[in-house]
Amino acid sequence: MSKFHYLQLDVFAASRGGGNPLGVVVDAREWTDADMQAFATWTNLVETTFLLPPTNPDASYRLRIFTPSNEIPFAGHPTIGSAHAALHSGFAHAHDGLLVQECGAGLLPIRLHDANGDDALFVKSPPARVIATGPNPTAPLQAVLASQALGASPPALVEGGRRWWVVEFADEAAVRAWQPDHAAIKVLAAGDNCLGVCIFARCADAPYQLVVRAFPAGVGIVEDPASGAANGLIAAWIAQREPGGALAHGYRVSQGREMGHDASISVRIDDDRTVWVGGTSDIVIDGTLRWPLA
Repeated sequence: MSKFHYLQLDVFAASRGGGNPLGVVVDAREWTDADMQAFATWTNLVETTFLLPPTNPDASYRLRIFTPSNEIPFAGHPTIGSAHAALHSGFAHAHDGLLVQECGAGLLPIRLHDANGDDALFVKSPPARVIATGPNPTAPLQAVLASQALGASPPALVEGGRRWWVVEFADEAAVRAWQPDHAAIKVLAAGDNCLGVCIFARCADAPYQLVVRAFPAGVGIVEDPASGAANGLIAAWIAQREPGGALAHGYRVSQGREMGHDASISVRIDDDRTVWVGGTSDIVIDGTLRWPLA
């Protein structure tokens, strides 16, 4: 029975247990693809990651990310949590306040920031491109939205590391009260080869500026409590449409309360519209994993 260093983290949590859980196997160079998938299926977490030595000399480490059913090239909360695990375990070290993650989406810089005494990490989101948009939703998207009142920005299918439909609702109350048709979202995801639909609204008189909910039916998940990659695509869409707007340089996101979580995600947008998504994470479990390798 092989033994490995294993951590489980609560990523983007605004309060204890409020974030998105993540399992991380430290130094998984002995693991095969089948080993990784079998363990990720067993943990049954939204994602489980495996830290590996880099193959690119410019990278600090290499990361592989698995859902319970398949490997994915990139996701936000696994990136932030895995970077924390790599630093905590000594598997990787920052240089000039920067880590570089090698993953299926390429080389992604990760900045280290101190936020009120907490070590916040920010990943540079992969470049985003708008695949489709317009004031009149497609028939599958219209089936998802029904008669829902929308906000200032039209719906957009955006790709960057992942692919999502991002849709602005009229207000925070509408986002929090929405009861989606999950079967319709699954049809939409299959037809557009995307994860599903991510909705957002602007907020007034709150400690956050956006409220977000994400429904990745395309990978068999009903709702995600904290979505780093999806928030990166929302930010890219906002930066493109409103380069001089109130959110042009960044904002804070509330996500997950409708499913019993309480996540806080920070977005920073550079002058050149580069998006950085980040926040803090907490190590909940730090121990030894006993797992038979094939």
